Amino acid sequence: MPADLITAADAAIRSAGLRVTDSRRAVYEALREHPHATAETVHESVASALASTSLQSVYNALGDFAAAGLVRRIEPAGHPMMFELRVDDNHHHLICTRCGHVDDVDCATGHAPCLTPSDARGYRVATAEVTYWGLCASCVQAETAASL
Repeated sequence: MPADLITAADAAIRSAGLRVTDSRRAVYEALREHPHATAETVHESVASALASTSLQSVYNALGDFAAAGLVRRIEPAGHPMMFELRVDDNHHHLICTRCGHVDDVDCATGHAPCLTPSDARGYRVATAEVTYWGLCASCVQAETAASL
């Protein structure tokens, strides 16, 4: 690929120490379009551009990306594993208990690791994961409309 055609995906994948492939590029681009995507969502997006890409190859790319620190894996209880490209901070997530929509929310205190345990038991804490559960604005609005 000519140097002037190198995409942001190519640069990110290379900077993570990975080889750029069409499949990896497509997975990265799908995550840019669909933050907090499941592997299945990524596969659906990728399959429209690369019909020969299997769900397994998407899982492989996501696993490689997670191991290289290019993506963050989110595993909310009772929901499928999701992936996002926002890895450069210690943010948290709001998850709707009705529709499953996920939103990012900045760190509770603005400083990583956000929460200091009352007793770290000798651990040097690097990150804290907080998940807020409740109804998203759309579901609250629908619930309110239904009760009228």
